[in-house]
Amino acid sequence: MARAGPIPFAEYLDLALYDPDGGFFGAGGGAGREGHFLTSPEVGPLFAAVLARAIDGWWADLGRPDPFVVVEAGAGTGSLARDVLAAGPRCGPALRYVLVERSDALRGHQAGRLSLEVPALALGPSVPDDEDGPGAAQASGPLTTSLPSFPAGPLTGVIVANELLDNLAFLLLERRSDGWDEVRVGWGADGPVEVLVPAAAELAAEAGVLAPAAPVGGRIPLQRDAATWLREAASALERGRIVVVDYADASPSLARRPWRDWVRTYRGHQRGGHPLDDPGSQDITCEVAVDQLVRVRAPLADRSQAEFLSAHGIEELVAGARSGWLEGAAAGTLEALRHKSRLGEAAALVDPTGLGTFRVLEWVID
Repeated sequence: MARAGPIPFAEYLDLALYDPDGGFFGAGGGAGREGHFLTSPEVGPLFAAVLARAIDGWWADLGRPDPFVVVEAGAGTGSLARDVLAAGPRCGPALRYVLVERSDALRGHQAGRLSLEVPALALGPSVPDDEDGPGAAQASGPLTTSLPSFPAGPLTGVIVANELLDNLAFLLLERRSDGWDEVRVGWGADGPVEVLVPAAAELAAEAGVLAPAAPVGGRIPLQRDAATWLREAASALERGRIVVVDYADASPSLARRPWRDWVRTYRGHQRGGHPLDDPGSQDITCEVAVDQLVRVRAPLADRSQAEFLSAHGIEELVAGARSGWLEGAAAGTLEALRHKSRLGEAAALVDPTGLGTFRVLEWVID
């Protein structure tokens, strides 16, 4: 930046988050109780148990294909994958679970939580029990593998992204009285600083379409990387479903809100500082502009996380936990305490002021 001048906000974000040496995720930062923030899977195994039920339903909807590929994009250290498999989905013998994680450091933690196979085996077809031959015994699922990017398609299955799109780089534009500025990042005396430059005609036109009534000083993200991700996910599937879980809004609404309200940072389970502070030391997230994804492909469903979990049976799992807790509370057994913990997890996952308000978007590819 000092030599060549200010860079696009998206380029800064990509370095701050994913640079293999100093980026937040590139160097191994992420979710978890020992990390910097909690997502739904880290609250406990209940989210994964409900997701496993949903995966079984989607498998049945597709006619119980074998192999049935579930791709978890932005899989981190593998905690969600571990808990989905531990829930024992019925599709297990056909299941091929692919963890896609860009960060080498985070992928390095996955082997400690999962038994990972080489991709050629994990993505191959199942072999009947009575068929002989090398590798036959290993070919029955569930099989799990890890990759730095989407597997080669076409696939039949499901692509799941839990709190991934909010971490994809975006351009940042600000409305002025006579058009739009692009917010770039330059190098000042004490480090990165904002630099406003007149937006290129193409960017200004796009911003004008997305937020025509934006107030002067209002900002919006242009989430082109998220749009590209959706296109790539759709092209990887021959038949199946894309499921995105994230906090979200729409471009016109974002333009009316303070930008630091929808661009947030996290460090050590607390809100961090300005996105330009100490690059690589904190998570930087942006609410997903759903209207920008709709321009790529309109989702079949758009509902809250609470509604999604309800549709896939969280109440049944909670009822079982409540019964188990009432039956075992007096004895104080570990099993009873696990049931009680599940009740607390459920409350957090459907909290109307917290995780329950996350949006779940679903696209069907057929």
